[in-house]
Amino acid sequence: MSDRLSGQNASGQPPPGGVGGLSPFATELVALLPRLRRYAMTLTRSASEADDLAQASCERALKAQAQFQEGTRLDAWLFSIARNLWIDALRKRQREGRTEEIDAHLDLPGEDGRQVNEVALTVDSVQQALAQMPEEHRRLLMLICVEGCSYRDASERLAIPIGTVMSRLSRARQGLAARLGMEAK
Repeated sequence: MSDRLSGQNASGQPPPGGVGGLSPFATELVALLPRLRRYAMTLTRSASEADDLAQASCERALKAQAQFQEGTRLDAWLFSIARNLWIDALRKRQREGRTEEIDAHLDLPGEDGRQVNEVALTVDSVQQALAQMPEEHRRLLMLICVEGCSYRDASERLAIPIGTVMSRLSRARQGLAARLGMEAK
């Protein structure tokens, strides 16, 4: 560890100007932390990302402190490091694409695959059962249950009495239920 980081010089004594065993560089860096975090907040607009950016900036500054020129402004140098790290992070996100936690989107509207499959199987079963029914029952079920005709309209279209429509419809429904394996209630 360098003398500036350890807070001691070659003789084992703290360097002049250091506070609490820290080098002057580290002391000034610690003093800049609140400003650095505020600056990171303006870049990221997120408290957690700002903390991460401030920490990464401090790490980079400590690793590269030999490149810091005495007599220049540490805050400007540190903020440049933060800005460059932030730009690098933005570029990386653009290259990689945006990722989001899937748990955050569990409430997205969509279809339940099991339900869609069950409906498709049910429709297929009903179509097969209808195909096996007598033509008069199938036509009556289609008129009343699918097209929404009234008993009177079905009676007129099929040219049969309304009583016959009701009894034939009852037998057709029972026959369909039996073919589908449904019990009568």
